[in-house]
Amino acid sequence: MARLRAPGGCPWDREQTFDTIKPYLLEEAYEVFDAIDQRDWPGLADELGDLMLQAVFFAQMASEEGKFRIDDSLDAIAEKLIRRHPHVFADGTANTSEEVKRRWDEIKADEKKDKGQPQRGRLDSVPRNLPALVEAQQISSKAAAVGFDWEYPGQVLDKLDEELRELAGARESGSQADIEGELGDLLFVLANLARLLKVDPEQALRKTNAKFRKRFAHVEKNAALPGATLDEMEALWQEAKAHD
Repeated sequence: MARLRAPGGCPWDREQTFDTIKPYLLEEAYEVFDAIDQRDWPGLADELGDLMLQAVFFAQMASEEGKFRIDDSLDAIAEKLIRRHPHVFADGTANTSEEVKRRWDEIKADEKKDKGQPQRGRLDSVPRNLPALVEAQQISSKAAAVGFDWEYPGQVLDKLDEELRELAGARESGSQADIEGELGDLLFVLANLARLLKVDPEQALRKTNAKFRKRFAHVEKNAALPGATLDEMEALWQEAKAHD
């Protein structure tokens, strides 16, 4: 990467900046997700290389500006892993995943305090540019960590029924903004339900998307589209479903 960025290197690589490379980081992360979903292990090895390239690219640009080197990034994460796992590398104790997560957050808060960083709201640490479903999961988890949560999934199902009724009401008499707001509330409750059921909603939806792709491909292959009737498409859909 240093050679690609050096004078006489690659014109495209030399033109890139922190901002222009950002979209590729997200793109490569999603390609890693896809390889995992497909259980494509050779593909995953390849995609992880692409993902690591983004870290190398950012670090090289930072090095050129005298900000930091990739060694600093690697040292930082190694030190952080040791510091935040005292139950492994020191004399701390943590017997469950929940205890590990709680201790991680406590140590993280102490680190910020030691650095003199001002205390922020609990939700401020959740990036606002996350995919909305992931953001909903993370902010609800942060709130739940201090007791602002339902006690069991059945309560969330009751709330889900309430939100469905409110959405129906908005459709009858509300504005488009009201409908959007109620639909957002419904999706947020679903994200909470997934959390209480210990299901990753992002991954659950990705798997359903993949399932829809597969079934629709069967419909598309065997029906005249456009032009097939809904009954014909539904029959093919059920046929595909039977072979999942």
